[in-house]
Amino acid sequence: MNENIVLETLYEKYISPTKKKRDKYIGIEIEIPIVNLDGEPVDFSVVHRLTDAFAFQFGMEPIGVDDDGYVYSLQNHHNGDNFSYDCSYNNLELSMGKEQNLNLLYERFKTYYLFINDFMNPYNYTLTGMGINPYRKTNFNVPIPNERYRMLFHHLESYKDYIHPHFFHSYPDYGMFSSASQVQIDVDHADLLDTINAFSKLEPIKALLFSNSVMPEDENKTLCVRDMFWEKSMHGVNPKNIGMFDRELTSEEDLFDYIKETSLYCIMREGKYINFTPIPLLEYFNRAQITGEFWNGETYEKITFQPQIEDLQYHRTFKFEDLTFRGTIEFRSCCCQPIADSMTVGAFHIGLIAMLDQLKALLDSDHVLYGHGLATTELRQAFCRGEVPAFINEDDLQSLVLSILDLAHEGLEKRGLKESHFLEPLYDRARRRSNPAIDYLNALANHVPVQELVLQYAAI
Repeated sequence: MNENIVLETLYEKYISPTKKKRDKYIGIEIEIPIVNLDGEPVDFSVVHRLTDAFAFQFGMEPIGVDDDGYVYSLQNHHNGDNFSYDCSYNNLELSMGKEQNLNLLYERFKTYYLFINDFMNPYNYTLTGMGINPYRKTNFNVPIPNERYRMLFHHLESYKDYIHPHFFHSYPDYGMFSSASQVQIDVDHADLLDTINAFSKLEPIKALLFSNSVMPEDENKTLCVRDMFWEKSMHGVNPKNIGMFDRELTSEEDLFDYIKETSLYCIMREGKYINFTPIPLLEYFNRAQITGEFWNGETYEKITFQPQIEDLQYHRTFKFEDLTFRGTIEFRSCCCQPIADSMTVGAFHIGLIAMLDQLKALLDSDHVLYGHGLATTELRQAFCRGEVPAFINEDDLQSLVLSILDLAHEGLEKRGLKESHFLEPLYDRARRRSNPAIDYLNALANHVPVQELVLQYAAI
């Protein structure tokens, strides 16, 4: 295929949308574990009854139906809010349609959340604000039976076909029990590089503030195991598809070159997903044909196909700062937070976006984290493990975190929408030098029952 056509289409998908004049909006996506407090597996028939009740209560319409006829996604076509299940029926996702005021998003989220938990209470179920479902070993961790999630699980499970024992973890079903809190914010082309560079440098700080993905049986007591799930899976075969940008971007060409080096791992033909070993984009379109696998209704079948330029619509990366086809950056590195703190992720990013120049100056002049030999990725990995490198003065680190929160607070105040109160839990964490994962592990060490912690993290 002509490389120029590929490059022009790729540019139009990712770079051109940032050049369009538009108002800046916020989109919030919160994945939340469903927990059966009886300690038994989540009964999917209860989940399906919840979906029907939610659709009736809020007038939402089905936009996704699985192979068994059950609705897995509902949409409000007026405000863009979406009720869905992510990867499995153990993981509920509330996606709030774009707004400019975080308070409005929170009020809608709160209304939905209270209805859901009121519905589930008679079954002794609850949603809870944890990045890892505490009853994951009990649940039926099976994908939603549809093309997308069946393909995704098959792709992740295919790590077993590779001889790379020190790379892959053994949790291909991690999407069925891990939950994230994500925010999308419109970005102008002029701010694109500074936004990606500054927020990449912030990733270690975000690990300190937002870590909430604990597997208690993990002897290393990792505070944010979600990072490892992505990095050490089939998604991480090409490291440019996940995590942070591995270098500071200096120009639009630099960013575009980076995007060109990412990989494609699935496409569709005649309504069927086909997955294959991840292939870098330019190599993919340079091949005459590719061999992959698809589900034929009974088993996986080999298929050979020719690349088409339309396949770029299936290109998706999982960067912490992920440039989307909508002209937004999706910030993907935060765990689901305790429900009472659900808007902290959005508030943190929105406030700092409003103070981008000051944030860039603060991080460019920092000597607490940077300039000591460790890259940003290594710093975040250390903090996710609960480790503070020896060269870091913890008092100075606390001061840096508080300075960043002060910038976010100033940015929210500058917006004039009375949103800064959402940062209060983060100030508390910074002052205590803690986060939800540390609090959770400390409570377990003090013999607080898991069920009690589930209810604490569920409170709103």
